[in-house]
Amino acid sequence: MSHLSPPLPSSLPLCQWCQGPTGSGKTAWLIDHLVQWLQAAGPDTLGQGQALLVFAANGDNRLRLHDRLTPRVAGPVTALTTTPAAFMQAEVTLFWPLLVPYLGPLPQFPVQLRPENEQELATRFWQHIWPQGLPPIQGWLEAQTIRRSLDFLQLAAFAGMVAEDLVERLPQGMPAGFADTATWKATAEALVGWRDWCLSQSLLTYGVMGELYGRHLLPLPQYQHHLMARFAGVWVDDLDEYPAITARWLQVFIDQHRPVALTWNPNGKVRLGVGADPDYLEQLKYQCQIVDQPTHLTHSLADTWADPVVEWVTNPLASLTVAADFDCFQSIQTTSRGELLRQTAATIGTAIARGEVKPGDVAIISPGLDELARYSLIEILSRQGLAVASLSDQRPLITSPLVRALLTLTAFVYPDLGKLVSPAAVVEMLVVLSQRRPTPEPGPWVETVAIDPARAGLLVDYCFEPRLSQPELLPVESFERWDRLGYRATQAYSQLRQWISQQRQQWQQRLIPNPVSFLDRAIQYFYSGGYHLAADQLTALRELMETAQHYWLVENRLRQRPWPQLGVDGHQTEVERFIHLLNQGTVTANPFPADPVNGAYQGITIATVFQYRLQRLRHRWQFWLDAGSARWLTGTDNLFGFQLFLDSYGGEPWRTDQVEALHRDRLERILRDLLGRTTERVILCHSDLAVTGEEQLGPLLPLVVAASQNSPYQSDSR
Repeated sequence: MSHLSPPLPSSLPLCQWCQGPTGSGKTAWLIDHLVQWLQAAGPDTLGQGQALLVFAANGDNRLRLHDRLTPRVAGPVTALTTTPAAFMQAEVTLFWPLLVPYLGPLPQFPVQLRPENEQELATRFWQHIWPQGLPPIQGWLEAQTIRRSLDFLQLAAFAGMVAEDLVERLPQGMPAGFADTATWKATAEALVGWRDWCLSQSLLTYGVMGELYGRHLLPLPQYQHHLMARFAGVWVDDLDEYPAITARWLQVFIDQHRPVALTWNPNGKVRLGVGADPDYLEQLKYQCQIVDQPTHLTHSLADTWADPVVEWVTNPLASLTVAADFDCFQSIQTTSRGELLRQTAATIGTAIARGEVKPGDVAIISPGLDELARYSLIEILSRQGLAVASLSDQRPLITSPLVRALLTLTAFVYPDLGKLVSPAAVVEMLVVLSQRRPTPEPGPWVETVAIDPARAGLLVDYCFEPRLSQPELLPVESFERWDRLGYRATQAYSQLRQWISQQRQQWQQRLIPNPVSFLDRAIQYFYSGGYHLAADQLTALRELMETAQHYWLVENRLRQRPWPQLGVDGHQTEVERFIHLLNQGTVTANPFPADPVNGAYQGITIATVFQYRLQRLRHRWQFWLDAGSARWLTGTDNLFGFQLFLDSYGGEPWRTDQVEALHRDRLERILRDLLGRTTERVILCHSDLAVTGEEQLGPLLPLVVAASQNSPYQSDSR
């Protein structure tokens, strides 16, 4: 890439590069290297307040690395563990005064935009530019156009490009059939305008933040001086998962003769297609002393089977010679996918009941796990009494009944929200808000159902008065036969009405600072703070509060100065826009901080291939779901147009042979990586028909056929 300076040759041994396959001990080597450097250099080598900078590929891996590193680094030495995105965000925020000359007039302290806020504000921004709608891109909905356009800005920033480069890059590299050159140019120019507007408001997205750091902050000699003063050296785990811009700050440490240690997995590169550029970063190894870790420290199926399995799958003409010990590969084969899910869950339950394996030793992995399959597996396994850990199960927040009840309740307190309330939503609100009540005195949590669905339906039929300005819950006496409701339902309904009346009065008296405070009051009153709820319900409430807090933080920022560029709809209140944002399903239940590391993995793990590899998990048994799917080859996680932002981009649309080569290399890495993460058995789960009813003829079929010859798992439906 012309926008990134190529690595400079160096003969200094201070930079070390450890490479090896999955499970070869590279992370252990990195920690040992850090500890040995500290012992050799001595604590006096570090300046006052100086720390060691340690990188992990993502947040969960950072927590695990931190837990392994902390006991080894004793005394006054501080090892700061972070991720590339978190590091850039922290540096941009910390050195914001140095960036003031590159910002708009009257810059303020920066506020980070969450993805859902970014999409909403970008939608309003571009609706001002194109009142008749966004430029049409064939086959894309408006929300997809906005999300993918914002992804272009982020991919460009992480590749070391500036937004202005997109004006040439997008028309030049996008394949034909989606849009014409003028449309791509207009999209790029709109992204430049969006970036400029964010800078004028001091709002940071990942794309804006990455460009600020790489283009303006990192080149400053004053910043580089502070960087060297704060960090004695840098240790990077899994460099193959990092964006290209990482090379810039690593080069600063190398040029300053600071210790640099890097680990590299040739079978990793999981994030290629979602922001990483491993081929470019691999050039750094020519400045380093290379340390090979060629073998696995612990036994895995990759030791024996990685090469033949890759040969069978990638070479259709390869002869399939099934050895006697091939029984570590078995298969489950059915006609329909529904039967496959039931058979897979039954097989796991039987094996656990026999004592062959524990729940925490089993993983179900699929190249593209739809919500129906995930839900079905969880339900079937849970009915057998088995714990299940669904990895990164990011269901939309609006799917939670507890959240929907709170949003409906909001419409009874805040004005002009009546059109968002339906009778069915009020029925659900009455049931949910009356189900869980705190005991009047200290003691164990008590489950009650004060208003059941039947009584809630009667109350809505006779006591709910819909109004556009503000809906109303009428007194229970409005129902002539209110005696049919019973004492508990009547009391719960009356208390709800009284609480709503109190909140309205306090809102009118300005005693409720903002909707965040209102939601917190409701959670405390109706859910007793949520601390006695199930884990998934508590997670949903936590994410609701985090989303609300961030949303009004941004809204408060935007109110501090005029911003007519966004074309705000004067008929829509902030609360209404917030509820609309949640109704779109863009916010998922994934709050911070995360659950304790590995705490959720004591049950059967369900994950996509991407999630499983990204989290660096290992299991005795792996069930490869949808083994006949073509998604094992093509994948489902790549961002559209990511090839334009790789160092290997040649200035023209990617050819079919280049895409096919990319898919083949990816499939080989997946096979070697997954086999390196299992120690005993792989069960290939294949159905002749996909969920769409189409026949499945994916690349793993030769392996399925070979495994079926000695497999005890066969469905009666075949």
